[in-house]
Amino acid sequence: MTATYLQGHLAPVPDEIDALDLPVEGTLPPELTGRYFRNGPNPPPGQDPGHWFTGDGMIHGVRLRDGRAEWYRNRWVRTRKLAGAQFVGPAGIDLSAVIANTHVIHHADKILALVENGLPYEVTGELETVGPCDFGGRLTTAMTAHPKEDPLTGELHFFGYGFAAPYLTYHRLDAAGELVESREIPVPGPTMMHDFAITRNHVVWLDLPVVFDLGLIGHGMPYRWDDSYGARLGVMPRAGGEVRWFDIDPCYVFHVGNAREDTLGRVVIDAARYAPGAFTRLWGHIGGAADPAAQAEGAVLHRWVLDPASGTAKEEPLDDLGVEFPTINERHTGLANDYLYAVTDGEIVKYDVRTGASRTHRTDGPPGEAVFVPRASGSGAEDDGWLLSIVGSCAELLVLDAADLTRVASVRLPRRVPAGFHGSWIGDEA
Repeated sequence: MTATYLQGHLAPVPDEIDALDLPVEGTLPPELTGRYFRNGPNPPPGQDPGHWFTGDGMIHGVRLRDGRAEWYRNRWVRTRKLAGAQFVGPAGIDLSAVIANTHVIHHADKILALVENGLPYEVTGELETVGPCDFGGRLTTAMTAHPKEDPLTGELHFFGYGFAAPYLTYHRLDAAGELVESREIPVPGPTMMHDFAITRNHVVWLDLPVVFDLGLIGHGMPYRWDDSYGARLGVMPRAGGEVRWFDIDPCYVFHVGNAREDTLGRVVIDAARYAPGAFTRLWGHIGGAADPAAQAEGAVLHRWVLDPASGTAKEEPLDDLGVEFPTINERHTGLANDYLYAVTDGEIVKYDVRTGASRTHRTDGPPGEAVFVPRASGSGAEDDGWLLSIVGSCAELLVLDAADLTRVASVRLPRRVPAGFHGSWIGDEA
């Protein structure tokens, strides 16, 4: 029986192709001149990775220029598994034996394909693999797939977690791409920390009850829910100092949407939160269990308000809609966004997190993460720009106006694109 993660809109494509002069419906804004890259798992033909998260990485790219869609191409990220490179870190862990299937970003002079259990892999603007990147030998842990760039300083904040000590290490790249800081963050054990957040003055950690289990090695992803681990959020001063931990109700978060500091000095986090039962059903489904209920029940947008003065954490749901992949205008220099975008099985959603209002755009298939691209010649308003999302089952790159979610244009792709994870817009000015 074929596993659920090899079927339907998750099913991999068998090869790499190139296509030129793609058809466009509507009008592509001329300002959208650059490349949209989207990463995700795509095991080669005949391979069963044992879990959706562990398929080899494949990046799908669309090149836009002056209102035209010049090309589409897809390429596997040729990691050590596919190409034979090697990098052995602490405790004999091969940090290059990865699949680089989760994200693709641009920072300084590099385009990096990311996965959280190993080193980033550098790729070119044409999606050819350069090789593993350890920032001149300074990075000796894995690198998260969810680094955060400070729009004011250009610094890139990230972390590595592992199944052996040190379990969590914080890192910081300067705007030029030099690794200038690394420090261990004490946590009780080998938790699967998928995401984190930054505010103007703090780093926010998510220490949650999904932990490494040695007995699960060889059976997909070796992580499981652990009621005994506890759940807490940590607030760490970016300038240095101890982490202040806040206990919260048990849950799991794959993706933070936004984090900010309010006028009272509290730290406010909005994220897609899975209740314990929802997480375990989803984990079983993407690990191959045929559980229809797991597909229907997802995360809901949730808020935590952490008050350092009182030492308390307040939490509340912001909506009851099942959403994932929350995004913001990452170039907004306030580090306190009012608008947050997310996706459902058939919609792209825009939230106003101040008022609680929302609006939706219905898509013809399950949309991928909606990546915000600011309009350089616009008003400078936070939502003045576009959202780019691959609707893979429809073979299209969808462009929406981020202000009102109206359809601007659609690029017809030459083939179906499997559901994936995260992507980036890399403008020609980058």
